[in-house]
Amino acid sequence: MSPAPASVSPADSDLVRAARGLPVSRTPVWFMRQAGRSLPEYRELRAGTKMLEACQDPDLITEITLQPVRRHGVDAAIFFSDIVLPLVVAGIDIEIKPGIGPVIASPVRTVADVDALPELDPDALEFIRTAVGRLVAELGATPLIGFAGAPFTLATYLIEGGPSKEHARTKAFMHAEPEAWSRLLERLAVSSSMFLRAQVDAGASAVQLFDSWAGVLSAVDYAERVLPHSRAVFDGLGDRDVPRIHFGVGTGELLPLIGQAGADVVGVDWRVPLDEAARRVGPGYSLQGNLDPAVLLADRETVDREVRRVVEQGRAARGHVFNLGHGVLPDTDPGVLTHVVELVHELTTGRADPTAPARAHPTTPAR
Repeated sequence: MSPAPASVSPADSDLVRAARGLPVSRTPVWFMRQAGRSLPEYRELRAGTKMLEACQDPDLITEITLQPVRRHGVDAAIFFSDIVLPLVVAGIDIEIKPGIGPVIASPVRTVADVDALPELDPDALEFIRTAVGRLVAELGATPLIGFAGAPFTLATYLIEGGPSKEHARTKAFMHAEPEAWSRLLERLAVSSSMFLRAQVDAGASAVQLFDSWAGVLSAVDYAERVLPHSRAVFDGLGDRDVPRIHFGVGTGELLPLIGQAGADVVGVDWRVPLDEAARRVGPGYSLQGNLDPAVLLADRETVDREVRRVVEQGRAARGHVFNLGHGVLPDTDPGVLTHVVELVHELTTGRADPTAPARAHPTTPAR
């Protein structure tokens, strides 16, 4: 994997420029969960290794992060990790069970449980710094996006003990124990911010804060009890000059607040058209999204039609990063993902700034 030309850097990439609302050579594309379960090379590499073990192995992190960049020619890599990893590294007993998700051995149910939670040690994140350093060297001009889970979503796993549809325990605790809730989210914000800082300081060019379950909240509850802690994650980056992406699922009613948490880019799931999302978010933000992942399982004509629609609606925002409205589904044909990248590039090349620098994509295996 040869290094990029000296005149080109990730800071000049279309991903970073679109995130900042600057002219681009073409609309950048990447996919949430692009690294992983839809790729046969990923399944082969992961065979016999548990998810949370893979997420702490610099060799596996590097290879898995690079696989979709080589295969699809996407415009960014996303750091291979798991949303609960900061909790695991801190010493909390969590197991990812197949078909279920993260399961917490001892859920947080009382004020005392909150105060007993271990804190994340920055020295425990050396594996992240090692992996990011290797990735940046391999990726050249292709930017690496750092990743972390948002405080609210981490809190739901801790309190529910695992995935939940209603998040009833979480919301009950939030209302019944407001002081303990605030302390819990403050601690989680510190962990998430520390996790992102480790990636940025090692060379990541952007970050995404992922709030899987924020959509279960009312706008009032989100604004009063969650938003300040998501903002604290971004504030914890200090003056590190990287674009901040903030994404949540089912957050159509929260889109203006998602931006106010400190984002440069508001991620939009498939439920709200991007032109409507641009109206809700208001000026001053770029958008990311938002093709329905299920569309990728349809026929090619349907895929092309929907890609064209998302591209056109994305023009309503100051900048657009093409993505899915959630993660790649396991049964997705990798060839369809490659086709989507090529189609978005074809549709948008020449309709933006032709002077913006092109990027070289890694093409050879990293070893």
